[in-house]
Amino acid sequence: MNSLSPSKFLSIPENFSAHGGRVDHLIDVVHWLMIGLFIGWTLFFLYCIVRFRASKNPKASYYGVRNHVSSHLEIGIIIVEAVLLLGFAFPLWKDRSDNWELVQQRDPIRVRVIGWQFGWTYHYAGADGKFGRIDHRLKTGPSDPGIDVADPNALDDFTTSVLRLPVNRPAILNITSNDVIHNYAIIPMRIQQDAIPGKEIPMWFTPVKTLETSVVCGQLCGEGHGNMAGQMEVIAANAFNDWFASESESALKRNSPAEATAAR
Repeated sequence: MNSLSPSKFLSIPENFSAHGGRVDHLIDVVHWLMIGLFIGWTLFFLYCIVRFRASKNPKASYYGVRNHVSSHLEIGIIIVEAVLLLGFAFPLWKDRSDNWELVQQRDPIRVRVIGWQFGWTYHYAGADGKFGRIDHRLKTGPSDPGIDVADPNALDDFTTSVLRLPVNRPAILNITSNDVIHNYAIIPMRIQQDAIPGKEIPMWFTPVKTLETSVVCGQLCGEGHGNMAGQMEVIAANAFNDWFASESESALKRNSPAEATAAR
């Protein structure tokens, strides 16, 4: 962002995602548009105060405008807005939006994000890259994702209370909720998504810098909403791979039938 950026002047947090610069640019465009409208309407308001002051117009006119200039202006504005929307907004949105199929081809890391009153649980698929079956009857508490370890795909699945992602690798987060509607917002990544019970909605981005930050709930969800902040870490790829392999291996040992039998 340059020095003439309204969002920078308003202290927007630093961007850490590949697409964030385009989001910031859009925010700046909207701010400049609003500034232009504010100045324009303020000048028009002042003009009307002077032009139609009581000393110059002691007698009110009850007939108003008798020509069709305002009608022509309204039609012209509608045409201009239609051109801006259909000719610029839609094509630019398509150009700036990642294709879902293309994102899946970039070897993304996948994580299920489960919101609950009042926190977040992260469910990783493990080394096999396949999420295990979810059975809501198996949940033991509000933060439990309900992973069915009887499913072979679930044996190496693991959960954490901190979202860890590798830098410079696309991430797909499947957002859901165990109770009410939440909203998962990562401000430095310029992304957020509603967490709706019974649905898993994917959102994706690519972190371009390492960081430790907070994630927040952007939807009023109860008396503890203000404290519903989680943690996110973007770390080096090698460090992430080591951590991921260790967690997946531990989960596999813990959930394998042999280990379960020995524990009994």
